Amino acid sequence: MPSRPSIPARAVLRRPSLSPADVFVGFVMLALLYVAVRLGRSMTVNFTPGHSSEQISTDLSNLPYYAARSLVRMFIALGVSTIFTFIYGTAAARLPRAQKILVPILDILQSIPILVFLPFSLAIFINLFSGSLLGVEAASIFVIFTSQAWNMTFSFYHSLISQPTELDEAARMYRLTKWQRFWKLDVPSSMIGLVWNAMMSMGGGWFFLTASEAVTVFVHGTSTPIELPGIGSFMGAAVEQGSFGKVIIAIVAMVIIVVGTNFLVFRPLVAWAEKFRIENSASSDTPHSVVLNVLRRSSIPGLLGRVSHPIGRALDRVTRPFGLAEYPLAIDARRKRLGDGAFWLLICGVSALGAYAGLSYLSSHVGFAHFPYLFGLGLATFARVVILLTASTLIWVPIGVKIGMDPKLSRYAQPVVQILASFPAILLFPLITLVFIKLHVSLSVGAILLMMLGAQWYILFNVIAGASSIPNDLREMGSNMQLTRRLRWRRIILPAIFPYYVTGGITAAGGAWNASIVAEFVTWHHTTLHAVGLGNYIAVQSIEGKFAFLLAAGLVMSIFVVVVNRVFWRRLYRLAESRYSM
Repeated sequence: MPSRPSIPARAVLRRPSLSPADVFVGFVMLALLYVAVRLGRSMTVNFTPGHSSEQISTDLSNLPYYAARSLVRMFIALGVSTIFTFIYGTAAARLPRAQKILVPILDILQSIPILVFLPFSLAIFINLFSGSLLGVEAASIFVIFTSQAWNMTFSFYHSLISQPTELDEAARMYRLTKWQRFWKLDVPSSMIGLVWNAMMSMGGGWFFLTASEAVTVFVHGTSTPIELPGIGSFMGAAVEQGSFGKVIIAIVAMVIIVVGTNFLVFRPLVAWAEKFRIENSASSDTPHSVVLNVLRRSSIPGLLGRVSHPIGRALDRVTRPFGLAEYPLAIDARRKRLGDGAFWLLICGVSALGAYAGLSYLSSHVGFAHFPYLFGLGLATFARVVILLTASTLIWVPIGVKIGMDPKLSRYAQPVVQILASFPAILLFPLITLVFIKLHVSLSVGAILLMMLGAQWYILFNVIAGASSIPNDLREMGSNMQLTRRLRWRRIILPAIFPYYVTGGITAAGGAWNASIVAEFVTWHHTTLHAVGLGNYIAVQSIEGKFAFLLAAGLVMSIFVVVVNRVFWRRLYRLAESRYSM
């Protein structure tokens, strides 16, 4: 007698039960929401410019609260940096006219020292949030943003312009809208490099945390120091007191924060980004994450995805009238020439007005006779940057390739590398400064080491991202053909990592110029060391509140960075785009 068929509706209508993973994920989300709300309230207390804020206490009981405040600022800035990256990088890569102006502007933005951004951001945000500490908090977050956004934007932009042609053809063939192409093609194809650069951005934000949490407001010619609660200001207060023990405790606390952040956030992102790797054969060893496994067992992420799915479909329909993913668009040649002429006429007019206003201000407050001295200081810092990049390339390119291409080594090295990516090397500056003082080492030489601690990681992490993105079948082909070490480097490794190295090199150079501000002017207790260079000059002028001289030095630093980028790095970018893109 035939068995009775089961009724599928019973399984469909059965209410799903909560799993332990659902309970855990839900509890963590509620806890994070509660902490965010509590910390958000502390950021909106009353504040009046000209009145000194509460002094930072070095009592160790305050350290967890300070660390949480800093962590919130870091992740807010990282979120803003991600949004900026998507908008700016897409516009620079997809709009031919905008590309000609947005890429040079990005060069200028990454070359401007963060201490030049600080007075502008303070004035804007304090007036915007009058009577609230939120203005100072927003200025601090903006400064952290300026240390995070540029390398992420460079990475995303280069991923778009070097996108495989078959993916571009597939987007046109399936007639994707521009919105669909962005989320289904542009973001996934750039995900591996973007995740690694996000880790590096986190480290860049920690690097300048002390400068962003201890600011000075000038009201009617009077300077008022403002110290926001945070681990950076805690470290600054401990250094000012000369408390070696509290500096060590702050470093240990930072290590715990970095390890926790990488375990809970970046390690899951690295493992998740592996699904976007473009290759025909799977790697035998891929990154794993306990946190990601828990999220995959939980139904909450899927539920959130189903809730947001109608929003995505609505955006698909709304953006369809803006056109399909057909780039470049076929337009009339005469209209194109006319549009280009009007575009450049507008750009030249705005640039001329801006240059006239800036030069008039500098001429009256600084004087052009002071600029040769500034360019001489710039040459001293430029020499340190060249030495730093050469040493970093020779040291970290082979190591990065080894980590990225060896699955077994990568399993153990990637967590260490992720910690190095986020660890703020500036926390080691007080200890290294103390060593320099004891050994009588000139900071003119020691500044190279301090700058290298902050900038070398851009090269390492981009090389690792490039080496790890080499398709597994291409690696197997090299092994099967028994290529010599030299041929494998020439034919497989160097072409694959070259675009990533260029991104790492250009951001490392910009990071080194910014790092010179804190590397050429270091303090331990009552002892201050100076190095001859533009970074030292900017740090001194910032402390003294001489905004005109600070602006002049920032302009000179921008000129150095932009000229080198246009003469050297842009040529390497074009070579990577024309010869080494897949």
